[in-house]
Amino acid sequence: AETLVKMGLCTPEQAASGLSRIRTTSDPAQAAKDIDLISESVPEDPKLKAKVFAQFHTLCPEHTLFTTNTSTLCPSQFAEQTGRPEKLLAFHFHDLRISPVVDIMPHPGTDPAAVRSVEAFAKRMGLIAIVLMRENPGYVFNAMFSALLLSAQTLAANGVASIEDIDRSWMGVTNMPIGPFGLMDSVGIDTVWKITDYWARHTGEPQRAKNAAYLKQYVDAGTLGVKTGRGFYSYPNPAFRRPGFLRGEVQGEAVS
Repeated sequence: AETLVKMGLCTPEQAASGLSRIRTTSDPAQAAKDIDLISESVPEDPKLKAKVFAQFHTLCPEHTLFTTNTSTLCPSQFAEQTGRPEKLLAFHFHDLRISPVVDIMPHPGTDPAAVRSVEAFAKRMGLIAIVLMRENPGYVFNAMFSALLLSAQTLAANGVASIEDIDRSWMGVTNMPIGPFGLMDSVGIDTVWKITDYWARHTGEPQRAKNAAYLKQYVDAGTLGVKTGRGFYSYPNPAFRRPGFLRGEVQGEAVS
């Protein structure tokens, strides 16, 4: 909440109001009591996700919908182990600081009524619901976004251009307020690294492995982006938000 206030995305009063509506507990039984929907966000491991859902299957009411916020997996990879595959679907949030888009992705065994319920819930929250007609790793935006990130990472890892110039090129041509490295800072470099490393191992492509090694330097240093105050840029006032960045008048902020 403090970071959001510093970035000017909400007022202190709005932050306090939001926090007042959040309740936390470390007791799974208490968390599962009388709930309508679970949103799971554990690491990208199908076995771990299946284990978490199987535990909550025994604790939740029969009507509870199970949703996963996975970035790279498909619900069908662990649907049967959840105990209620017909009530499982992906409900994937993007960075709500910059985008109100949410992906809704059923697997072949998901009850259409569950999809409609989650879509209605998303719309009640004022989100843009993107409902997929079939499973696709990376959903819609991430499937397109990953191609951009792959290209940006490759350019930097191969020493073709600086981080600033890569972002300036994208921002200058598309007229967007942020470039691929600024976006990776928002997502979290650790998250981007996990996804890049996952595909490097599953495709065996040397360039993806090189990109993953490039990102791992930031992960090992603990500079993960916005959430740590430093990544490719420093926050809360990154270079790409300052006047003159596109003209190359703001230098020395990005870490190559």
